[in-house]
Amino acid sequence: MKNLILIRHAKSSWEAPLMDKDRPLSKRGINDAHLVASQVEGHLPKSYIVWSSTAKRAKNTAYIFAESLSIPLDTIEFKDDLYTFDGKSLENVIKSCNNQFDNLILFGHNDAITNFVNTFGSHAVDNVPTAGFVSLSFQQNDWKDIRKGKIEKVLFPSELKKHDPPLTGKQVY
Repeated sequence: MKNLILIRHAKSSWEAPLMDKDRPLSKRGINDAHLVASQVEGHLPKSYIVWSSTAKRAKNTAYIFAESLSIPLDTIEFKDDLYTFDGKSLENVIKSCNNQFDNLILFGHNDAITNFVNTFGSHAVDNVPTAGFVSLSFQQNDWKDIRKGKIEKVLFPSELKKHDPPLTGKQVY
């Protein structure tokens, strides 16, 4: 059995004229990443590997989750081929995962993440928003063979903010 957790990078800033790959997180993005990270621990497997796109906004999102979940930063593998917006390219990277690992956490981009979730998940998701978390399980034992899986958990910042009182993560102002 293989388990995949997809996390879309948090909201990025458009304030400075930067190359797309160099855009940092906005204040809202930082807050949303902390909020979601504070709620996911019970939905993670006991052991896992972590991959992230090399885009600054994905790396920073991965760092926030790593801090919240006590993931050593030097264990995060940054992959240029995860800087993709194409679902098929994302699928190819995921299917390249070494089978010694049953659990993969991946920080990436849309439209790739939403397309992957809708191709391989058990139900449709209109859009995985920034800082969105989707956990999928697959019955297959080889990453190359994964097909339709089951969506185990979806956590989106907008849903977490609806609680009264709101769930709290670390706030940045």
